[in-house]
Amino acid sequence: MNTIAKDFSVIDKELTVDGTIHTRGRLIVKGVVKGTVTGDSIVIAEEGSVYADVKVASMTIGGTFEGELRALKELVILATGKCSGKVVCKDLVVETGAILNAQVTSLSAKGSDLTIQNDLEKDSTP
Repeated sequence: MNTIAKDFSVIDKELTVDGTIHTRGRLIVKGVVKGTVTGDSIVIAEEGSVYADVKVASMTIGGTFEGELRALKELVILATGKCSGKVVCKDLVVETGAILNAQVTSLSAKGSDLTIQNDLEKDSTP
C-alpha cells in the first residue's frame, strides 16, 4: 500500500499567516507567511510568498522568499523562484531562471549538521 506523508499542511491562496509556525512533515505555502518558521520540509509554491526567519531540514522555493534561512539538508530554488536575504545551507540547487540575491554560506558536512539539528529541535518545542 502506497502512503502519502502523514504530516502535510497547506497555507492556501488568499491566506496570510503572521506569527510563528512550528511544523512537522511538509508545509506547502501558496499564500503569504510572515514571521518565524521552523520545520522539516517547506515548499513555497509559485504563487506563495514567505517573509520570515526560517530553520528547516529542506526547502524548495518556487515563489518568493525574503529573510534568513537555515537549511540542514538542502535548498532548491526552482526556475520560478526568487530568494533574497541570508541563506545558510548544506546543498544548494538553483535552476536556470531562478533569482538568487542573498548572502549564501555553505555548511560543511561534519559538525554543522548537529548544530542545526539541535537548533531545529530546540525551536520546535513550545
